[in-house]
Parts: sequence; structure tokens; C-alpha cells
Amino acid sequence: MHVLVVHNRYNSAQPSGENKVVDQEVELLRAAGHRVEVFERRSDDIGARSLLGKVAVPLLVPWNPAVRTELAAKLRAERPDVVHVHNVFPLLSPAVLAACADADVPAVATLHNYTQVCPPGTLQRDGRPCTECVGSTPLPAVRHGCYRNSRLATVPLAVSLSVNRRRWWSGVERFLCISAAQRDVLVRSGMPAERLAVKHNFVPEPGSRRTGDGEHVLYLGRLAEAKGVRLLMTAWDEIAAGGGVGVPLVIAGTGPLEPEVTAWAAGRDDVRYVGLLDTAECREAIARSVAVVAPSTWLEAFGLVVVEAMAAGVPTVAAGHGAFVELVEDGVTGLLHRPGEPGSLASRIRRIAAEPARNREMGQAARRRYEQGFSPAVGLERLLEEYRTAIAGRSALARGGDTRASRGDGDSR
Repeated sequence: MHVLVVHNRYNSAQPSGENKVVDQEVELLRAAGHRVEVFERRSDDIGARSLLGKVAVPLLVPWNPAVRTELAAKLRAERPDVVHVHNVFPLLSPAVLAACADADVPAVATLHNYTQVCPPGTLQRDGRPCTECVGSTPLPAVRHGCYRNSRLATVPLAVSLSVNRRRWWSGVERFLCISAAQRDVLVRSGMPAERLAVKHNFVPEPGSRRTGDGEHVLYLGRLAEAKGVRLLMTAWDEIAAGGGVGVPLVIAGTGPLEPEVTAWAAGRDDVRYVGLLDTAECREAIARSVAVVAPSTWLEAFGLVVVEAMAAGVPTVAAGHGAFVELVEDGVTGLLHRPGEPGSLASRIRRIAAEPARNREMGQAARRRYEQGFSPAVGLERLLEEYRTAIAGRSALARGGDTRASRGDGDSR
């Protein structure tokens, strides 16, 4: 199969599960003998632009005409079987869908978050879940300044969501939701249920698995409010006040809360902040864990670190909402805590560290869950299945003399 992957890469200075997923899928397809090309922009490149070029970036968020022209020409010249769209913010824009329609190539889109119904894509405001814009207009997001706490910064995202809604819904043959929880939210918002499929992200074999009881409790991810970092710090202080759990907390990653985390960890024997780790270091840190903690306060659409822990035979302590509820079987492959409650998180960490035999059983069950649902073989099978469905759907529409992307969705731009 000939696949063209479209992706705007996030800044490399901070960990991005989405970048990782895209790279892993490309490698998986190529290893299986498929021809894969990548059409991308990089957010890292914005810094090298002139002042005028930087000022123009928000104007490209709803629509980038140059991308439409460039991508359409590439599609006509190379004729891939399918285009797989990932992130289009901020430099690609939904113009990539018009390019697919121009060249009559079917498009599949992985929905890594909730940007189809929420401008910042988090379904969260002021540290709490929020669905005010779901099934409605994005005006509340502008009013609250939901993206980067700025009304001005939120406007381009809100405009793009409003003016491109029909283009997304008519120009994509298959939307790949990364969890059933995410799909449920999107169906309730009015997205076409018949084209919303659940395809979990896969995780490569880590090459190392836990062999003992573990040496630390691990948080691995972006240091941000939505990821529950402050919640974890509060819970760990409660654990420490009660005598600890016999192993330290290791925090790995970077993000806006890094200064706060660094100051909190300084001078403590029970906490180690190790900064941003590379792939091999991440896998080693997971394999040496008593448990991996995922205390997100927002409704995670997936939870890559949870599945990475499964692959290494390590149980997880995760927030009991969003995709975590379908990834973690409470008491079997890990433990779920009450979302947003530090006391509940602290009690689950104590419990998972206090019962080594039960911990090992949960780790083994987690590994079996990985093999059954999140291995590369399963990921490849599901990906190719969705590609074939998209190609067949476009072919059927072509035989009927119609395409979704041409039905009054503003192609005159």
C-alpha cells in the first residue's frame, strides 16, 4: 500500500506522545513493506521566521492556501492510495483536506485529542473537565481564553473549528478515535458516528521488562497542570508525612511546571527529578518501576505511558476517568484513583507499593493485556483495515458520481 502521512510536528523541546505515535506508525508500515511518505511542517521552524512571518502564523491556522497547492500537486504526481492526517496545527491547517479532494485521494484522520469539539483540545478549564463547547459554538472558549490563557491566542483555533467543521466531517472517510471514551464524546457532539472508528495506539516491544519488584514509583510525561503533576506532588507529600512507601518518586519530563517541580524536589531523598529522558532511558525507567503513575486531571483521549508500562509488565495507578477506565482494569492490571483527589491517589500508591506479590500479578496481567490489544501486530492489522475501508468508501462514492468533499463545504477558498 502507498500511504502519505500528513503531520505538523510539535516542538521538540517538550515530550510529545503524538509525535511518537506518528513516527512509530510510519516505521511499522515501512517494516511491513508498505511505501510511506511524510508531508510535514515543524513547529520548531516558527522561531526561525521573520517577525512578519511569526505574526502571520495565527492567520494560517484556519487556512493555509500554500499548503493546499503544494500538497495537491504532490498527490497528483505520486497518487498514494490513502492520506493519513494527524495534527494540522498551526502550519498545515485543514487545507490539507481540500488538497485530498482536489486530487481525489481518500483521507483518514487520527483524532489524538478533542480539537474537533474544543479549541485547545483538552476538554478542561481551570483544572476541571469542561464540555461547554461540545455540540455548540466555540465562543465560550474565546470568552475564557482557554488556549494558553489568552483570548487572542484562542481566536484562530475557534475560527478554524467553526469554519472548517463541515469540511472535516465531509472530507474524511474514516476518523480514528484512540479510545472508546473519546469516540463517545465526539458522537455526542454530533460527529458522524458511522465514520468514527476506535483504533487504539500501539506500542513497540520495549526490549526490557521488569524482572524484580521495582526501584521507584515513576511519573513520565509533560509537566503540566492537566497531567496532574500538582495533584501528584500533593499526594506524595501526604505519603511522605505518613512514612513513605519505601521507594522514591522519580519524575521525568519537562513542561511549564518544571521550575515548580525542581524546587519541590530539591533536597529531598524521596523524590528525584531527572528531566527529559530519551527513548531508551524512558524504557529503562519504566522497567525499573514499582508502578507508573498517570494522575491526569483532564479526560485523556488515550494514555500512551499506561500502555508502555503494560508492555514492560508494570502496573499503573491512573485517574479513573477518560480513556484510563478502558485501559486499566482496576485491581487487575493496575489501580484507578478518584480523579482530582490527592488522598485517593495517595492511598492507591500506598496500596500498589505495599503488596509486592499482588503487584507482580498485576504486572503480568498488564503484559497480557498489552499482547492482546496494543502490540505492533495488532496495531498494523487495525491500521490497514481502516485504510482499506476508507479506500473502498471513496471508490463507492466515485462510482455514484459524488464525493463528500465536494458537497457545499466551501471549496471556493
